[in-house]
Amino acid sequence: MNEYISELLNLAGSAVVLLVAIVVITRIVGLRSFTKMSGFDFALTVATGSIVASALLSPDIPVLRGVAGLVMIFAVQWTAARLRSSFEPVRKVIDNTPLLLMKGPHILEENLLAARMTRSDLIAKLREANVLHTGQVRAVVLETTGDVSVLHGDADGPALDWDMMLDGVRR
Repeated sequence: MNEYISELLNLAGSAVVLLVAIVVITRIVGLRSFTKMSGFDFALTVATGSIVASALLSPDIPVLRGVAGLVMIFAVQWTAARLRSSFEPVRKVIDNTPLLLMKGPHILEENLLAARMTRSDLIAKLREANVLHTGQVRAVVLETTGDVSVLHGDADGPALDWDMMLDGVRR
């Protein structure tokens, strides 16, 4: 029984150390570390979770090794973010390009196919955005994160600022 209590206390201590490490590293690197702006960001978030889980559940991995792994993952993310903001080729490799799925009430079938989405998927996203009829739709964009943005409004409302709202969107 004493052995189990000791193991649980060790696990609790490891969890505290790892969580404190994540909070400290996130404060240093910035909150963008856990955004889902690209597939790269998603992969780093999954890697972070995997490192924490491995360090907590595997008796063969010391907690300090887990903290070192976290520091390395965050360092890679920070470096990639710096390179992305400085070099267009790096940004193109790391970031997905948003894709226009609807232009006004018209579904862009080729883009839907490229996005590997069905009309049913698209219609579900329109319903989620409370679109009552396609005449309300200004544009639908598959974002770099995989989220779908539905820009809509009343037919007699303001026009969509295409230059601003769809800057960088593949049409």
